[in-house]
Amino acid sequence: MTQVSIVTSQAGAVIGDDDAMRFLPVGDSMTIGATGDYTWRYRLWQHLEAHPGLPYEIVGPRTALYDTAANAPLSHAYADPSFPPAARRHLSGWGEGWLHMAPVIADAVRASGADVLLVSLGLIDLGFYTDAEQTAANARAFITAARTANPRVRMVLLPVIPNVRAETDAPFAASCAHFNELLAKAAADLDTPSSPILLASRPPAYDIHTDTYDGTHPGPTGEHKLAAAFADAMHRGWGLGGPYAGAPAVPSPATVPAPAPPAQPLPA
Repeated sequence: MTQVSIVTSQAGAVIGDDDAMRFLPVGDSMTIGATGDYTWRYRLWQHLEAHPGLPYEIVGPRTALYDTAANAPLSHAYADPSFPPAARRHLSGWGEGWLHMAPVIADAVRASGADVLLVSLGLIDLGFYTDAEQTAANARAFITAARTANPRVRMVLLPVIPNVRAETDAPFAASCAHFNELLAKAAADLDTPSSPILLASRPPAYDIHTDTYDGTHPGPTGEHKLAAAFADAMHRGWGLGGPYAGAPAVPSPATVPAPAPPAQPLPA
């Protein structure tokens, strides 16, 4: 796969520690998480809390996890019950992709006052809904729509991390690689000084066999690596906060939920 790196027209721009940021996590099942997960959103919250001089808020219209038993996003049983309700906010859904988020992102940004979008989307699109070119077109539509609500919104986009399906499905693996190239081009084309876009790097040591609990969804170590991808991109690109320093957790039966069939299954 082509190695991607951070793209921004404001490589030297710095977000001052006195600039309050409202972060909106946007994603699919890897972002919403399921009952019993910590989620990478939780790991990022911990990272932000470690920088007390950085005013911030996590925003979004949803707070729940996906409940596999109810087949719906109804659970609030996070692995750490002390995760503050306000910090649980997001715009993510099990089985949702760029296709689903492009039509709703403007309203979410407008209602939440989001300043920074942290986006992890694409796997479900490529697996079930759209080819690489169509998925990239929906990503561009998402970016355009977000800017109608906040012309100065910043975005961090995470490339697709192919799941276990890519190991046996060569066309799917090629589609993931092609989309990531198109996403990098979209970030470069649409990046502006007033609304900068960062393309985060795929975590270099991410291993779907050890960092996920089912070949797709992150376990504790995967959550840390995804949070680090966003945190490190913002630190390197914008001088925001500091490098991610969260120590990877060791998976245990108490913290790693058993695989369960989703309402809209991810590629496998």
